[in-house]
Order: sequence, then structure tokens, then C-alpha cells
Amino acid sequence: MKEKATIEQYQESAKYLRDRIGKTPDIAVVLGSGLGALADTLTDPIVIPYRDIPNFPISTVSYQKGEMVIGYLGDRLVLAMNGRFHFYEGWEMWQAAYYVGVLKLLGVSKLIITNAAGGVNENLRPGDIVCVRDHLKLTAESPMRGANLPELGTRFFDMQRVYDRDMAEIAHRAAGARGLSLTDGVYAFMSGPQYETPAEIRMLRMLGADVVGMSTVPEIIAAAQCGISVLCLSAVTNMAAGITGAAITEEEVLETGAIIRARFVDLLSDVIAASKGAQE
Repeated sequence: MKEKATIEQYQESAKYLRDRIGKTPDIAVVLGSGLGALADTLTDPIVIPYRDIPNFPISTVSYQKGEMVIGYLGDRLVLAMNGRFHFYEGWEMWQAAYYVGVLKLLGVSKLIITNAAGGVNENLRPGDIVCVRDHLKLTAESPMRGANLPELGTRFFDMQRVYDRDMAEIAHRAAGARGLSLTDGVYAFMSGPQYETPAEIRMLRMLGADVVGMSTVPEIIAAAQCGISVLCLSAVTNMAAGITGAAITEEEVLETGAIIRARFVDLLSDVIAASKGAQE
């Protein structure tokens, strides 16, 4: 295991961003595969490549921009993560979730995490959006393994309330107002980068999973420790292995993401507008 970052390194990252931004963002958003268009809607943007932020990991996924965009959506100052870090890229789990600790030191209290996911529940279809209310993690690794940093949170912490009920209700109301279907569900984390086998998907379905993906959960765990409230929205970009018999490809994931991009951005915009800001 690579030695974890020190609190001084987190503080250095946060200071760099604070000096660039000048104030506390009202909300942060992580933009999943094919869902980065929200960043293009922000006004007066400040664009900061991850490589410029001290101690930050660098996204190696080719189609993710690997940059932070800070700008306004209406009167909300939004910090958008345009690209994220995955365990399958070779990062430690704590590195995949590193940015969450930086957000805490910046004073961010609300986080929207989005992702592209495979549909495990056979009632779902590509293009559906799922409001994640809980998750399954079948790997022993945790982003909190190793030395604890008390400045970020306690060693042992509760995981029952990290998926914020109020934010989920805001998302449901926003979806209803736009005539969008938003289904509650459980996200299963699998480490990847290979897609799951049909047997693994049958197992996950038996355990209660509705969608499956290769990200998000390390970040959710870090948010729970940091006391950051989370709304998680999964865009179903393909049906999971064994359901249709079709091969699962990265191209399908990105194509479906492009198809639902507009309504996904509309939903995120409505949720951000309806969420209380950092100064409220």
C-alpha cells in the first residue's frame, strides 16, 4: 500500500484552490463518464487542471478531461470535477477519494456524485437514471485503511446517512417537474477494469443491487467520514452481463451517456438551484 497523504498535503491542495477560487463553493459535483457537459454550462469559469493542484492524482481515462471547473450556475458557485480517479487505474482507494478530503477543508458540505452504471435490475433500461440510496462493496480495501487523519473525521464512522434524504427528495421533485423517471436503487461497486461476469451479476441481483459500476463508493466512504452530504445519481448506460447476451463495450457506455446528456444536465441544474448553498 502506498503511504497515505498527510494532513499537510491535504491542506496544501486546499490552500492552492482557495487562493484560486476566493470563496467557498456552494456545492461540488463529480461528473461521470459521458456526463461532463454540466461543466460547459457554468458561467465565469475558472478551469484548473488536476496536474496543477499540489498532491492531486491525475485522471488517466482518455475521454475524461481531468480538470476542475469552478463557476456559477445561477447564483450557486459550483465546483465541478470533470473526471475522477479509479481504483482500476492503479490508484490506491484513498487516492481515488483524495479530493473529498480537500473539499472538506475548503468548507464544502454538499456533494453530488454522478456515474455511468450497468443495469442489474432487469426493470431498468439504458437511459434510465437511478437515485442511489445505498451501496454494496465486496472488496476488502477501503480508502480509510491506514493512518487516520482526525482533521478529516473519526476513525470509525456511521455509513447510514451519507446518502442525504433531503437531497434525494429534491432530486425526485426536480425529476417529476420535468417529467423524468427517477428510480431509487442500490449501487454495487466492482473494482474492474473488466466488466462483470453473468454469474457475478446474478450474485449482485440476489444481494439487492440495482446498478453496478467501478467508481463512486470510495468517494462515498470518504464523504461519510468527512461529514459531507451526498446525492448520488447513476445513469444506466448499458444492461449488465448476461441480461441481454450482448457484449458490453466502452463505446456503448459513452454513446448512451451522450444520448441522455441533455436531460441529465437539466436535472442536475435543477437540483443545484434548489439546494441550499454554503452560506445559507
